[in-house]
Amino acid sequence: MTNQRADYDNPWKEAISLYFQPFMAFLFPEIEENIDWNKGYEFLDKEFQQIARDGEISTREADKLVKVWRTDGQETWVLIHVEVQSQYESVFAERIYVYNYRIFDKYRRQVVSLAVLADESKSWRPNQYSYTIWGCEVLLRFPIVKLLDYSSQVLEESNNPFAVIVAAHRANQQTKQDVQQRYQIKLQVAKRLYQRGYGRQDILELFRLIDWLISLPDSWQTGFTEEIRRYEEESSMRYVTSFERLARQEGVIQKGRESLLEVLRVRFEDVPRELVETINQIKDDSMLTMLLRQAITIASVEEFIVVVNQQLASGEQSSEESGT
Repeated sequence: MTNQRADYDNPWKEAISLYFQPFMAFLFPEIEENIDWNKGYEFLDKEFQQIARDGEISTREADKLVKVWRTDGQETWVLIHVEVQSQYESVFAERIYVYNYRIFDKYRRQVVSLAVLADESKSWRPNQYSYTIWGCEVLLRFPIVKLLDYSSQVLEESNNPFAVIVAAHRANQQTKQDVQQRYQIKLQVAKRLYQRGYGRQDILELFRLIDWLISLPDSWQTGFTEEIRRYEEESSMRYVTSFERLARQEGVIQKGRESLLEVLRVRFEDVPRELVETINQIKDDSMLTMLLRQAITIASVEEFIVVVNQQLASGEQSSEESGT
């Protein structure tokens, strides 16, 4: 995966995890209406990792598998694919088909595959995979949404949090060559968070995702932060100060993850995908420091996985005890 690919995938993956129902309501409203949200939903990361590990076509960081319940009471699995870069061949549709049938084959669950086409090509709209041989026909047709189809007016008028994500994504695409325009649009998107009446936590989460999607050179980012701070003072809100504190803490944790993964790759070369994803979910800097020390001396990656699982189990137990 290229750095550009990862830069796009990671915020999308997190945005879908944080705002799954708004994501469905904004991009796939007819499906969202037929989901019983009172029963909740479940991200099936382990199940999807198993399918990905067995597959020959690579998965994307932003692909998500989610268990939902329909309004008629039936369980359904929803497989979401987010494609950022155009691919003018059958690989994308084939990937959707392969994962759809592999999930059904392994888990015997009905699977609805959905595709979000977030690329910049107006004409590229793959919505099916098929082939026919000697009278035998295979066909998978799946719903798609094209982010280019959402006008600025629709994005500005919607109160759905995911409209902010789409607006930020489109702004990133439109302003790659014009940093001044990029700065102005980022300001507009950020200020709109306050104007839409979102709660404090939503503002912090969406602000962080916007900052991730629409990056600025350091000098411009400093000006952006100052402008938002002035806007907050005028509006009697102080959210960005909290955001900056959270961002600094997250930066320390991310650095710890990167250092740990680098040591593992130097020592063992092949680091299992599941271990990488587990490490990237750790939010305790002291645990990362301890694991780094273990990684330097431990004999094998298998032994390290055991240590990680023990630490995570210990952390969960501590959390439960503190909550009782």
